[in-house]
Amino acid sequence: MKLASLKAGGRDGTLVVVSRDLSRAQPVPAVAATLQAALDDWAAVAPRLEAVYRDLNADPAAGEAFDPALAASPLPRAYQWADGSAYVNHVELVRKARGAEMPPSFWTDPLMYQGCSDGFLAPTDPIPAATEAWGVDFEAEIAVITDDVPMGVSAAAAGGHIRLLMLVNDVSLRNLIPAELGKGFGFFQSKPASSFSPVAVTPDELGGSWDGAKVNRPLVTRLNGALFGTPDAGTDMTFDFPTLVAHAAKTRHLAAGSIVGSGTVSNKLDGGPGKPVAEGGVGYSCLAELRTIETIATGAPRTPFLRFGDRVRIELFDEAGASVFGAIDQEVVRYDGP
Repeated sequence: MKLASLKAGGRDGTLVVVSRDLSRAQPVPAVAATLQAALDDWAAVAPRLEAVYRDLNADPAAGEAFDPALAASPLPRAYQWADGSAYVNHVELVRKARGAEMPPSFWTDPLMYQGCSDGFLAPTDPIPAATEAWGVDFEAEIAVITDDVPMGVSAAAAGGHIRLLMLVNDVSLRNLIPAELGKGFGFFQSKPASSFSPVAVTPDELGGSWDGAKVNRPLVTRLNGALFGTPDAGTDMTFDFPTLVAHAAKTRHLAAGSIVGSGTVSNKLDGGPGKPVAEGGVGYSCLAELRTIETIATGAPRTPFLRFGDRVRIELFDEAGASVFGAIDQEVVRYDGP
């Protein structure tokens, strides 16, 4: 099934069930007021939501029009947002860009940071930045939402705690990262609010593209309308989602509604770094990778980071060409302060 949260209804939104074709939505106040409430009691609530979903898809006149512009992120805020870096090709490239070595352990032990989760950007809300000098970048990713996960869960068991999937734009301020990481205490100011797709879906909505651990479909990113990247999310994913969830839960319980991200989707080409779409490659899911490739090739990056007025669109399509999650579609705007 497909679920969304409308902005109306307070900080946690109003839960609606969305039709498979993303055209209609049905509020479910008698079942669960919010997505977090549904996740808190998933075993009891999910079958009731599934029944609404079946009825909605069976009756073209049921529900009301679904407008992604009225949607918050599926979880407008969350108890936990932990973003991994499952595509080690991406890690290797961005570290190379700032002159950092690549420790061998990065291939065997996932990287993960704890992100800003007290409020997410809605999927069509602008990305605010005080200055272009911060080096604003997008990162196209996939994330899972869990139920309650016990501390120390094995990777084999962790997959059973994945309830929903969605897309992510993990906004990064690249020019703030080197100095911040240089302090040895991790990301904070360089990782502002992320945004998520209009709709979160149960794994069965992906059909054979979900193998229980990875999403085996291209993740499509457009920058100002031009195709920027179509890397396959199931390719070159060093750490799958059950592994990432188990990693996050190694020393703590994860509460229902925890979000675990894949990190920037990134593909190699013939064993080496990828190529831009214009040169026959699958492109990239962030500007930092393209800038690194340009630096390797010419000695300096040519492509700027995002500027005010730039628009990013992130979407994933099924084998029939239908949008699965709806699109994250955002413009970068100047933030003039409170």
